[in-house]
Amino acid sequence: MATQIRLAAAHVAPIFLSAHETTHKAIRLIEQAARNKANLIAFPESFISAFPIWSALRPPTENHDLFQRMVRESIHADGEEIQAVRATARKCNIIISLGFSEKTRTSSATLFNSNMIIDNQGDVLVHHRKLVPTFFEKLTWSPGDGYGLRVADTKFGKIGSLICGENTNPLARYALIAQGEQIHISTWPAIWPTRSPSQSGVEEHNPQPGAAERPNYDNIAANRIRASAHCFEAKCFGILCAAVLGRDAIDMIASSTSSLQQSMEQSQRAATMFLDPTGAPIRGFVIDEATSASHSADFLQAQEGVLYADVNLDDCIEGKQYHDTAGGYQRMDVFNLQVNRTRQQPSNKSPTATMASTKQGPFPVTTPGSHIVRVAAVRAEGCYFDLPVAVQKTCDLVIEAAKKGCDMIAFPEILDSSNRPIEIRTSGGLY
Repeated sequence: MATQIRLAAAHVAPIFLSAHETTHKAIRLIEQAARNKANLIAFPESFISAFPIWSALRPPTENHDLFQRMVRESIHADGEEIQAVRATARKCNIIISLGFSEKTRTSSATLFNSNMIIDNQGDVLVHHRKLVPTFFEKLTWSPGDGYGLRVADTKFGKIGSLICGENTNPLARYALIAQGEQIHISTWPAIWPTRSPSQSGVEEHNPQPGAAERPNYDNIAANRIRASAHCFEAKCFGILCAAVLGRDAIDMIASSTSSLQQSMEQSQRAATMFLDPTGAPIRGFVIDEATSASHSADFLQAQEGVLYADVNLDDCIEGKQYHDTAGGYQRMDVFNLQVNRTRQQPSNKSPTATMASTKQGPFPVTTPGSHIVRVAAVRAEGCYFDLPVAVQKTCDLVIEAAKKGCDMIAFPEILDSSNRPIEIRTSGGLY
């Protein structure tokens, strides 16, 4: 395994909601990074073909068209876009970490926030779906599973990746640390507002006041804190790879609404940077494509570009003398993390015989009798009350039904959405 490697992070915007054009842009950037002797290039969260920031800024009732387009421009994990990226990895001898919005063949509208690690032979080593879409992202993406909580063992190191807010989850992070991760990729959107930005504008690296005079989400600090903590705990290198918010995205989402345009323009931009195994920033560099000259840069934020850094994986060793949380500094007799890495599917074939053909299945098969059954149905309206009264009323109705020779009684739902018990008050009795 090589120890001296060159990392590349693409701080770029997608061609908004165009999978075809964004894939071509990704391929151009991969080829560019390979020409500049990078061994690994990382792309931002949901780079193909958009991050659904509209869900944070517009009510769901106004987003149907954008969601339909998001579905159309999301891609299959085995689709032509991924095949093209894999072919480019093989041609350019480079490892790729790619964020994309994934659609499935089992549903016309279920999407996942996904990331793939593709090795330099074009093989998919890790296919991860974000465990829990964060906040407004739930309006677009479904929860993923643990199938992709894996570290890719490559000729350029052991590489893992988590998507945005997953880097807040200590169990997900430890699942990668425990596999000997040496390079951790964290991917982020361009903006992530939790409140409307102030009218006074934004300074880079500073949180801005928002509605109700509370601070907006400072994604510069929040992203850096989480990624640095992971690097320090894992004693690994970190790539923070964030997107850029393009003008095409602002125009399409705002739809001539000045307040939306202002919110996006004033929201703090995320940064792309590298971290060392102590969590400290690494000064990277950019390469001028026209002259091949390199210029140092601590991070990229406002403008598109590819940031590079040269690292030595042997630098991961020293810190593990002090804190090797996957080895000598762990108490495996005390703590035991179990990870379910099963890919979740809407239906699975049972290893046993079908229940209809045999009585030896997981559930007994019974033949209905021919006798007449009397059923009681409770017609009720609900009101907020306390649990003992609701239980007593239920018991009284069961007894009443039994006295009338009923074999079964059916009740309406007795808890409202806030899980407060309500009294069952019969208006029409049993019938």
